[in-house]
Amino acid sequence: MTKDPICEIAGIFARSRDEDLIAGFLRQILTDDESRAVALRWQLVRMLYDRVPQREIARRLGVSLCKITRGSRELKRRDGAFSRILKAEETTHG
Repeated sequence: MTKDPICEIAGIFARSRDEDLIAGFLRQILTDDESRAVALRWQLVRMLYDRVPQREIARRLGVSLCKITRGSRELKRRDGAFSRILKAEETTHG
């Protein structure tokens, strides 16, 4: 059985300490549209985590409330990856 490709990529990222290498990999594997979509989603989740009101996020980023609601729902999951990553980031960079 082959390893799930997402898990394989996640493992490579987890083992790497080279931010520039990972950024270069992402820029090569994702199309420009995919890169913009991922970046936008990350901005949205960060803003939700920082408790920016949903309507303000929609205004600033030019996205629908439906997209924001999905991100909000994912952040509310206790064991969700978004929350765990953001908490770890907050602890690391205060």
